[in-house]
Amino acid sequence: MIDIKHKDSDIILELFNAGAHFGFVRSRRHPSAKPFIFGVKNRIEIFDLEKTSQSLIRAIEFMKNLGTAGVSVLFVGGKGEARVAVKAGALALGMPYVDGRWIGGTLTNFTQIKKRVAKLEDLTAQKEKGELAKYTKRERMLIDKEIENLKRFFEGLIPMKELPKALFVVDSKKEDIAVKEANARGIPVAALCGSDCDITAVDYAISANDASVASIKFIVNKIVEAYKAGRSSAPSAVAKK
Repeated sequence: MIDIKHKDSDIILELFNAGAHFGFVRSRRHPSAKPFIFGVKNRIEIFDLEKTSQSLIRAIEFMKNLGTAGVSVLFVGGKGEARVAVKAGALALGMPYVDGRWIGGTLTNFTQIKKRVAKLEDLTAQKEKGELAKYTKRERMLIDKEIENLKRFFEGLIPMKELPKALFVVDSKKEDIAVKEANARGIPVAALCGSDCDITAVDYAISANDASVASIKFIVNKIVEAYKAGRSSAPSAVAKK
């Protein structure tokens, strides 16, 4: 277990430096976020970073355990501020990700999603091998367009050969469909939740700024580091050293 007393002050300072303490105006606040609000500055609510650090540590422990088990985690964050960090975090771990619009049924109708991913892989392989040369120019253009459309929605899901064991989400309000599908499937969710999010909808809510690139990047990096730490401490990893 992480020594919370030892880590708290360091994490609070890091959170502050990343701007994680900023929420939204009070009128946007979800009732469930109220216990995590410290005060208001220039009409913007401020998170209690002591409580935020505790919620982050819980999420870190959760991700570390997932890393030790070596299971799949789906990273989700389609809004502009989150896309780069979410994709980079997932790729650093070799995990699947959604950095654009969530496709309904990604978890609840996974069989159909797998078919779309398989088609993307098949068409891409054919193109790389030069097997599309047998088609007319117009047909190749249509196939290229289909490949691009499939990539836009499904490229990040190629590593997901089965349902993930957990989700990490940036902005559970925006990604509410993903959260609902995970809940329906009994898949635990860790999420960065702004003050407008319903933190009761996720299992490991990190109550902090989910609208800032710096704050999002900081939290994603902590999650990635935790998974890597768990992975490196797994029995098989230790045995190889």
